[in-house]
Amino acid sequence: MNQTRCSWANMANPRYIAYHDHEWGVPCHDENTLFEMLNLEGAQAGLSWETILNKRDSYRAAFDDWDAEKIARYDEAKVAELLANPGIVRNRLKVAAAITNAKAYLAMRAQGLTLDAYLWGWVDGKPIVSDWPDGSRPAKTELSDRISKDLGQRGFKFVGSTIIYAYLQGIGVVDDHDRACFRHAGR
Repeated sequence: MNQTRCSWANMANPRYIAYHDHEWGVPCHDENTLFEMLNLEGAQAGLSWETILNKRDSYRAAFDDWDAEKIARYDEAKVAELLANPGIVRNRLKVAAAITNAKAYLAMRAQGLTLDAYLWGWVDGKPIVSDWPDGSRPAKTELSDRISKDLGQRGFKFVGSTIIYAYLQGIGVVDDHDRACFRHAGR
């Protein structure tokens, strides 16, 4: 059965279709997935999301299934190993950001704050359902500006407003499915 999907998801890549159909815009409350997606969105900066999806399994293996405690302890030898790994984006700043983000995330946890509570607290626990009539979406919003600034103050890296808006879409805090898409919340 052919489903009408968001215009950006009508691609031949099965990973892209599965991501659209089962993850994008779906409310996520899993801490590990929230941490993973934050880092993957940062890794995507300047690249296509398809590139990152195609490397996602390699990222999970390279970054110890996104175990923040392990990542926070990565040393120069581990960084060198990551930078030599063709399965991930081998960008020194992005690799360093994942380590910095693990430390910032653990600092949040030490203060008793989970990513789940933090992120969903910005929207009172309810997704923002957008209804863009022509399927166009903004690159960032006032909400992504505020969260980006706050995460930066908490020590996170690669969390600019555009990255954060894509993150909010990916984890379902924002549901930006096209009006005609079978995943649109109004259907």
